[in-house]
Amino acid sequence: MSLGADLRRLRRLAGLTQETLADRAGVSVDVVKKLEQGRKTSARLPTLHALAAGLGVELTALLGEPPAVASGSLVDSPRLVALRRSIAPPLLALPPEPSTPHPSPTAVKHRIASGWTQYHKANFPALMSALPGIIDDSRFAASVGTEQQRARGAALLAKSLQLGGHVAIRLGKTDLALSALERAMHAAEQSADVLLPGMISTSVAWSYQRQARLEDALHLAIHAADRVEQGRTDTAEGVRVRGGLLMSAATSYARSGDYERADEMMTSAENAAKRLAHLPPPEDGRLVSVFSRSSVRIERVRLAVQHKRPQEALDLARGMRLSKDVPPSWRAWLLLDIARAHTDLGNAEKAVATLERLHRVAPAWLGHHTLAVAIVRDLWSLPQRPTGLRRLAGRLGVAD
Repeated sequence: MSLGADLRRLRRLAGLTQETLADRAGVSVDVVKKLEQGRKTSARLPTLHALAAGLGVELTALLGEPPAVASGSLVDSPRLVALRRSIAPPLLALPPEPSTPHPSPTAVKHRIASGWTQYHKANFPALMSALPGIIDDSRFAASVGTEQQRARGAALLAKSLQLGGHVAIRLGKTDLALSALERAMHAAEQSADVLLPGMISTSVAWSYQRQARLEDALHLAIHAADRVEQGRTDTAEGVRVRGGLLMSAATSYARSGDYERADEMMTSAENAAKRLAHLPPPEDGRLVSVFSRSSVRIERVRLAVQHKRPQEALDLARGMRLSKDVPPSWRAWLLLDIARAHTDLGNAEKAVATLERLHRVAPAWLGHHTLAVAIVRDLWSLPQRPTGLRRLAGRLGVAD
């Protein structure tokens, strides 16, 4: 369904008039009318957050599922059922057997790191096949051995459950995501890694943002960042975890419409990122929050787009040289925001060229972002459609 149709359906289910919804959301009635009538086919995230809050629904109710995960079925796939069982084992059941006899913690850690690589490449089918076994082996490692060995296993369990939470968010299963992340937080608190709770907090805040719980996400990110600052900020790992939390807080501020505070948070994040050049890198960056000078610049571009400053976004992106540790997922977000900026400036040809570039460098991610659908819908509604748009519209299911 289109955004306008979803908005109209949810508004009527809530028993609200267009005027009442506009008042609750703090947006103009004209915006609500244009969306419901199809004269506007998309809206920026701050507007969508406001509308979701006014309707009393999750943000995902308006965003919808991206094309790559929309199933049209109310029945979970066998892979998703297996993931659910590994995240939340049946009550009163014996602990699951490990996938291999006496799995080595080092081997499990390597599998978790490889899982995160698959996640950032959007290789979800392979990841979902492997993830239940990874979580089961991590849970086993957290339950056997000495206290020190169990603490090490708890750290593995926290990272594997965090990965499960991220996959669930991408599949639109926010309740499953929170279930996984709450268990991940419990495991993190049982581990000896003082930075793990901060890492998990970043993921929980993201899940809250997806549910339009911006105030909850903001409070969690700031509180967790303060805890990290009081602990280990003399290592690259500590700087990355705190920096990721600062960017999460900036996102919540921006989506709430407070761009001044968002800018303050991003300035703090930029200052933190500069410290990384003087610190030894993490042993395995795949198991630490994504944070670098490149990721801060990417987030700056995103906030400029959301703040209706497309030219500023393009200026920030121009000549940007991304570091090697920037994962494909973040590169995809950057290209989507550049395409959105070109669309807002009326340069449909450059928008299509940017989306085609995304399809070349990270093809799996094109179908996993509702922003891609929103951009293509806006371009599709133009009187003259640019060359190449029909191919993109076909891939995303946006066509006549």
